[in-house]
Amino acid sequence: MTVFEAFRASAAKWGTHAFLHIPRQATAAYGGAPVDLNYAQALAQVEMLGEGYAAAGYGPGQRIGLALENRAEFFLHFLALNSIGASIVPLNTQFSADELAYLIDHSDLCLIVSLSEHLEKLAGATAERAVPVIDTHATPPPAAKAAHVAMADERTEVALLYTSGTTGKPKGCMLSNEYFLCMGRWYTQLGGLCVLEPGRERLLTPLPLVHMNALACSTMGMIMSGGCIIQLDRFHASNWWETVRESQATCLHYLGVMPAILLNLPESADDDLSGRIKFGFGAGCDPRHQQRFEQRFGFPLVEGWAMTETGTEVCICAHTEPRILGRRCIGRPTGEIEYRLVDEQGRDVAPGEPGELLVRVKGPDPRRGFFSGYYKDAAATEAAWADGYFHTGDVMRTDADGLFYFVDRRKNIIRRSGENIAAVEVEGVLFRHAAVANCAVTPAPDEMRGEEVAACIVLNADFAADMATARKLQDFCREKLVYYKAPGYILFCDALPMTASQKIQRGEVKQLVRERIERGDCIDLREHKRRKD
Repeated sequence: MTVFEAFRASAAKWGTHAFLHIPRQATAAYGGAPVDLNYAQALAQVEMLGEGYAAAGYGPGQRIGLALENRAEFFLHFLALNSIGASIVPLNTQFSADELAYLIDHSDLCLIVSLSEHLEKLAGATAERAVPVIDTHATPPPAAKAAHVAMADERTEVALLYTSGTTGKPKGCMLSNEYFLCMGRWYTQLGGLCVLEPGRERLLTPLPLVHMNALACSTMGMIMSGGCIIQLDRFHASNWWETVRESQATCLHYLGVMPAILLNLPESADDDLSGRIKFGFGAGCDPRHQQRFEQRFGFPLVEGWAMTETGTEVCICAHTEPRILGRRCIGRPTGEIEYRLVDEQGRDVAPGEPGELLVRVKGPDPRRGFFSGYYKDAAATEAAWADGYFHTGDVMRTDADGLFYFVDRRKNIIRRSGENIAAVEVEGVLFRHAAVANCAVTPAPDEMRGEEVAACIVLNADFAADMATARKLQDFCREKLVYYKAPGYILFCDALPMTASQKIQRGEVKQLVRERIERGDCIDLREHKRRKD
């Protein structure tokens, strides 16, 4: 079975049921009217688009970039391309031209389908590769290379999804039909607090379709249960509850930053949504906020853990009691999961002690439902699977009842408002500025966003350690990187803590940043990090 075949089966069963709803609050940029498609209507459009792509010679073995944001066109073109066995590469239109050029080149795209407002930017990013860029109304040009003859199956690539890695440039995770279908089956069978009633659910998500949560988890959960995807352009706190009520959502997905922001809104007599919203599903809620949020708004925030690479076959989530609110409890693993918690030498830690989580699926196929590998990086794929387990880089501990608690990340990654940011990627940009003699980028605690990007900078001579220099460094990063990767804090240092072999002591840098931010010995540029809308 493929993603499209799962969608077609649901359309045969629930043809008149709502498939996609984009509320009016999310369409302000293109008319302000809501978008509604039932399963039968969507299927007709998907089949017509698929026929057009096939007639132009596209099919298995080819990748098409989608720069379609969180709009209905994304879902339609995604399903159409899956119907002919082609793979997609979701492109974040907020990325800089340099970032887009890297993804386009690395992924070997043969075509990009874009919203009209991004055509010029993408044409510039594709100048060296001469990849055709068309808008959603254009007829696809003839494919430059013939598609593979093989028919699509569960192992066929559905999407190449890029995720920040510890080596700087994003890694391309190859995701198959099996990956997507396993995710849908997992979600529809989860139960507990997260029961998806066939043909009845309306799942609201503000999360971006360039990430696996919206692309695979919420999409497949609704497709395989005959539910409706309520897709927002992004999170808008000012009209969030208005959108929830008007869209008749029954469940929603969130990022950790959202509860913190919503708790800061003025209290209202309409806050209690018990009986209307069954659950929120997400990760990274600040422990101080979870219980307050649930008491005020009347529904549980189900915290979980997963990665783009792992999918949901080994997802851990707190969808049954006890959930142990306020302690970063993520529940207990299912019987399908085999795991180890190990120290930095790879030795199993004692019960209750923190250790890196290593996971696999029980049985003869330990990689079932995982990503297929990193594109063009077999060595990194096998390193991640060293000793037969996938090494997550996330540190956990367990209690006597088998519950898991998230502790920290061993990887050099900043997790800001749900986005993974590789510290070394930001460092690589900073080193290109004439002012920087040395630098180290690390996460800094942030009450709203979970973590913020902090950069410790050793300046070259003739550059002043002042606000003007800090702004120039942030602006330089914003020219080369998407806005959320730019430093929110700049800390000028005479020297960085180094090992005897002249490697940065990451733990010491993190502690230094925490201490200096607490006493105000830094330049706070967080207010200058804004989306370019």
